[in-house]
Amino acid sequence: MSFAAYSFLTGVMLLALFSSFAGCLSIAVGDTSYSDNSIMVNVSHAGAPADVSVQVTVYRVANLNQEKYTIVSAPVTLVNGENIVTVPIRLEPGSYKLYVYVLSDGDRKTAVIRDIVV
Repeated sequence: MSFAAYSFLTGVMLLALFSSFAGCLSIAVGDTSYSDNSIMVNVSHAGAPADVSVQVTVYRVANLNQEKYTIVSAPVTLVNGENIVTVPIRLEPGSYKLYVYVLSDGDRKTAVIRDIVV
């Protein structure tokens, strides 16, 4: 086998190996909204039930500045599929930036940043 063919075959095998690990993140945060004095976070989970905490760091955005407003969290048991996690908080009308973290045993499993207007 020539070096070029060997290099190509090795590259294809490595690509296949890395692609097989691409879906290993079993928790993903989807849409986030605010209603009834709560932040609703859609969390998809692929796997067995898992006890996690959803933490939201809230920043108020005004006049091109962002100021830390508060940190709230809610414990939840995720089931396989789509989960809606409700995190109670009262927000005044305005623009906010939400840093949403899913934590398990003190480790961050995933994180996203979302913008909302109340």
